[in-house]
Amino acid sequence: MAFMRLGSKSEAFHREGQTWLCTTGLVSDVTIEVGDMKFHLHKFPLLSRSGLLERLIEESSNDDGSACVLTLDEIPGGGKTFELITKFCYGVKIELTALNVVALRCAAEYLDMTDSYGERNLVGTTETFLNEVFGNWTDSIKALQTCEEVTDHAEDLNIISRCVDSLASKACADPSLLGKKKNEDETHLWNGISMLQPNGEDWWFDDASLLILPLFKRLITAIKSRGMKPENIAMAVMYYTRKHIPLMNRDDEQATSPSEAEQKTTLEEIVELLPSKKGVNPTKFLLRLLQTAMVLHASQSSREDLETRIGNQLDQAALVDLLIPNMGYSETLYDVECVLRMIEQFVSSTEQAGIVPSPSITEGDLGKDGDDLLTPTTLVATLVDGYLAEVAPDVNLKLTKFEAIAAAIPDYARPLDDGVYHAIDVYLKAHAWITDSEREQICRLMNCQKLSLEASTHAAQNERLPLRVIVQVLFFEQLRLRTSISGWFFVSEDLDNPELLHQSGGNGGLLKPRGENVREKVCELEKECMNMKEELQKLVRSKRSWKNFTRKLNFKKKSECFNPKDQAKPAV
Repeated sequence: MAFMRLGSKSEAFHREGQTWLCTTGLVSDVTIEVGDMKFHLHKFPLLSRSGLLERLIEESSNDDGSACVLTLDEIPGGGKTFELITKFCYGVKIELTALNVVALRCAAEYLDMTDSYGERNLVGTTETFLNEVFGNWTDSIKALQTCEEVTDHAEDLNIISRCVDSLASKACADPSLLGKKKNEDETHLWNGISMLQPNGEDWWFDDASLLILPLFKRLITAIKSRGMKPENIAMAVMYYTRKHIPLMNRDDEQATSPSEAEQKTTLEEIVELLPSKKGVNPTKFLLRLLQTAMVLHASQSSREDLETRIGNQLDQAALVDLLIPNMGYSETLYDVECVLRMIEQFVSSTEQAGIVPSPSITEGDLGKDGDDLLTPTTLVATLVDGYLAEVAPDVNLKLTKFEAIAAAIPDYARPLDDGVYHAIDVYLKAHAWITDSEREQICRLMNCQKLSLEASTHAAQNERLPLRVIVQVLFFEQLRLRTSISGWFFVSEDLDNPELLHQSGGNGGLLKPRGENVREKVCELEKECMNMKEELQKLVRSKRSWKNFTRKLNFKKKSECFNPKDQAKPAV
């Protein structure tokens, strides 16, 4: 840490309680009170250095020659700083450091200690040393921290602005130029959120987190104006949040924590500091911040800001983070209203951007490895279906809320409706008392044509579904079967083609038995199709025929809910 020694004399004062006395042996002729401290001094050393003290002493001098008494309660830095100024006036040794120079500079200005009242006076000396302090990162941080005690005076002298600008320029500079080791690959987790270790471009995070909120905000604003990457700014804000909002930390316990009112203020300011660029702030962090905002009853504008940010990048969210406990007055276990608003924000933002899923995505594509085929919209559709399945068992969840969330996702976003069918099945099981018309109503949320083979098989045996829906499922399965039969017919016709056999050369003997097998398969499928058609006609006539139908097809009534995750991937 930088320092500067002033004066040459040995200690000339001693303290008795709250009183400072001079040990020169001369009788004191002026008493200066600063707060609860009293300084018994002599006029000449003070008059020769301070314009303010010169004027005050002249105004307070008594004709009888008694000691005058002055009060300096408004001096920046208080009694501790005035003690150093007194020693400076008497030529006693003192040491300027980053921790006391700001208060001394402000006090020197207040006392009018310019070079007009002696060479190398305190204003010029402290100004010179401040410039040296601003050249060093660590010293600048320490000096900026002390500005909290003399904020108004430091602002008037532009000390805070100069210090912030100095720190901002260093934070944006190459760390290697400042003797910092650069290692951008090292990370650690905080509440499941990946965070950089403070030894790469983020080497300044820990020091910056020591600042009070107004000063930290000034620093981040200055760094933004200098063009630092939004990703680094977001990580710096996350680091600061971790230290100053204990409610964000699930596991960490701090011996002394700020009050909830202080945390609320910090959170609201933090939201404003977050970069606006989409995807820069981790969605997991934003969701955790939103939950904390609800606990602290943060302002409506802050919560709406967070909901909008999360909604714009909802495709990056994890299901577990969307399960936000309900802090309001509704009876539901989770805050479904909040999630619905974020879904609507996502759909609105993607439609405005013209982003829609590729129409070429099929059931077979979804069985392949990798997520390259999944667009943000299809990812959110899967996320929402999973969310519905998680909240569906809540007996207080109204049908209207369930429908609103499911319907918020446009139909084109779901290549398959297995997920929404699973959620509906869970809801019907947990809400067995709903009416038949309500069962019909909720089943309109899924498209039976978009159910996979596994989901269709389960639905055909699901006693919780309305009969109309089961018939519809079977009808579309019949259409699927007919399509399959048509495919076999095309194969059969190709195998009967002499030209194809001629082109096959020596393999004609192998194709012939295969063609016979194909014909047999086609006959079996035709027969099964006819049987299914006859049974479907009988199904609508009586409930008894329904039981016979399911028995003939070896169907068993399902009481367990369908879960797409439990189904094996279809063979390719």
